[in-house]
This record gives sequence, C-alpha cells and structure tokens, in this order.
Amino acid sequence: MAEQKQTKNNTSDEIDLGQLFQMIGKGLENLFKRFLRLFVFLKKNALILIGLALLGGAAGYGLKQITSEKMKTEVIVRPNIESKDYLYDVVAEIGANIKAKDTDFFDPMGIDINGLKGFEIQIESMGNKKGKLEDELKYLELLKGLDISRSYADVVRDEILSRNSLNHKITFFYKEGTKGYESAEKLMDYINSNPYFNELIEVYLKNATDRIKNNEDLIEQLDKLIGQYSANLANQENGSSNTDRIILDGEEEMDIRALFDLKNDLIRDIESKKVELKTRENAIKIINFGRPQEVVIPFFGKTLVLLPLLFIGAFVLLSILKYLNKKSQELL
Repeated sequence: MAEQKQTKNNTSDEIDLGQLFQMIGKGLENLFKRFLRLFVFLKKNALILIGLALLGGAAGYGLKQITSEKMKTEVIVRPNIESKDYLYDVVAEIGANIKAKDTDFFDPMGIDINGLKGFEIQIESMGNKKGKLEDELKYLELLKGLDISRSYADVVRDEILSRNSLNHKITFFYKEGTKGYESAEKLMDYINSNPYFNELIEVYLKNATDRIKNNEDLIEQLDKLIGQYSANLANQENGSSNTDRIILDGEEEMDIRALFDLKNDLIRDIESKKVELKTRENAIKIINFGRPQEVVIPFFGKTLVLLPLLFIGAFVLLSILKYLNKKSQELL
C-alpha cells in the first residue's frame, strides 16, 4: 500500500511540473507573438511614425523660434527714504498706461507707444528679512541702555537698516528687435523723477554734507587740543600725576582719553555719512541694471523632444482604440 501511495505522489509531482513547464512555454510563446505583432506594427507604420517624428520636431523647432523672440531686462533696486509704496504704485501706473496705450503719458518720455507692443513690467520683492530685522532692532534698543556714544548708536542703526532693507526686482518684458531696452531706461528715469522725493533727497544730501563739514571742523579743533596737550606734557618737569588731563588757562581740566574717543566717533560718523551720500543719490537706488536676455519658457524649451513623442503617442493610442473596436465587433 505504501509503495502504491509513493508511486501516485511521484506521478502527481511529474504532472504538476509538466503543467508548469507547459504554462511557461505558452507564456513565452504569447510574449513572442506580442513582440512579433509590435514588430509588424512598426514595420507596417514605419513611414507614418517617421513622418510624425519629423513633423513634431519641425513644429517644436518652430515654436522654439517663436518664443525665443521674447526678451527681458531685470533691474535690481532699493527704495530709500520710505519710498517702497511709491515704487509699487508707480510700477502699477506704468503697467496700466501700457495697457491703455496712453500716448499723453509716454510722449513726454520720448517713448513711441507703437514700439511697446508686447511690453510688460513687473515688480517683486527679493526676500523677507522681517524676523531678522526685528531681532536686530531689539539689539539696538539694548545698546541704547548702555553707556555708549550717540553717534556710535546711530552708525549701528544705519548699518542694521541698510543691511535689512529689502531689494526689489523690476522686470521689463519686450519683443526682440524693438527698442525695449531703451524704453526700460527711460521708464527708470521716470520712476526717479518724483519731485517730492527729489527735494527730500536734496535735503538729506545737504544735511549729510554739512554734518561731514562740521565733524571735520571739530576734528581739526580736537587735533589742536591734543597737540597742545602733547606740548604741555613735554614741557612739564613732573607730569606723572596729571598725564591724562589737559588744564587750560582759566578752564577746567579735560580728559585726554575722552577727546580721543570723541575724535574716533566723529571719524566713524563721517564715514557713515559718506556712504549715505553715495547710496542716497536717488529715491530709488539702482543696484544693477541688467542687460537684455532671452526669456526661457520651460515647456517650449523642450518642445523639440516633447512634440514628436506626443504625435507618436497619439497615433499609437488611436491604433490601439481601432484594434479594440475591431475585437469588440467580433464578439457581438
């Protein structure tokens, strides 16, 4: 009995393995047939597929040439003396007049409205430093509570505000071959032509110039006092008890170290005001006026490859639908 059971089990195992190999063989045969059908399909439609590839490549190249005519110029600016709101308002004003084709607005600038076809203007902030600015202003408040000179605190404040003033980017879009770049230059001149801000800038610059002159006069006087101290010190037979003070005729004694500290503060203030004279030449300081550059659109930059694949894919999908439709009719 045991031998009969073992024989049946061996026979069953041989049948299972045979069926397995048979299924694998059928699967390979079906795969080979599908490969042959694909080969026949490609062979039968080779000319059509090649034509679609060439057509898609030509269309992609044509679209790329059309889109490459769009140019842009980027201008990085920094608003001075609270002129940020004005900057955004005047950019919006220019954009509205471009859409309206207002010749009365552009003629005084010497801009031909017919040359502004396809011209656009946009503005955006280049960062967000609000949190950092708040932290540094808190640090400045702490400095006010310390025993430091007022001029040094002013220098620190100016430096903090200068480093945290957000830059903005104005972008001009225009068609290649037009006078878009020249128009952008004229529009930037218009932005900086606001009478109110120009008068305010003149006042700022005059104040800074006067302060530099006054500081230089004070430094000259301090140098005389320090020179007098040196001369008195050299003439004293025993100056060990009074080496750090100046005693003038009929005047109270003065601390020589305080004079040196004051002189250094004045020098730092002069340096700060010279930087201010350079950075506050206009209400809207132009940091960089870029050169014309081609506008690159991601999709149209890849049309040379995408369109041939799209045409071929559409043809293959259409062929599959026709095949499925034919098979469905056979079942009916």
